[in-house]
Amino acid sequence: MAEVGGVGAEQLKSYIERIERLEEEKAATATDIREVYAEAKGNGYDSKIMRQIVRLRKMDEQDRQEQEAILELYKHALGLIESAE
Repeated sequence: MAEVGGVGAEQLKSYIERIERLEEEKAATATDIREVYAEAKGNGYDSKIMRQIVRLRKMDEQDRQEQEAILELYKHALGLIESAE
């Protein structure tokens, strides 16, 4: 294939094929992750909480502390927890 309208057709095709392969790998990985959560759930663990923990572990320590402080503030404001006065 030659260039069409200033676009290298072979290079474009190569990019598209690489993306397609990566998308297939991503789908397979997502399936594997779901299976691990299902296995953990089958052993009595709460998969929703595990997902939250995974999300928190990805965060920067400062961002995590800030988010937790705001959550505590909102809980107090809504009366979900009593203030320690």
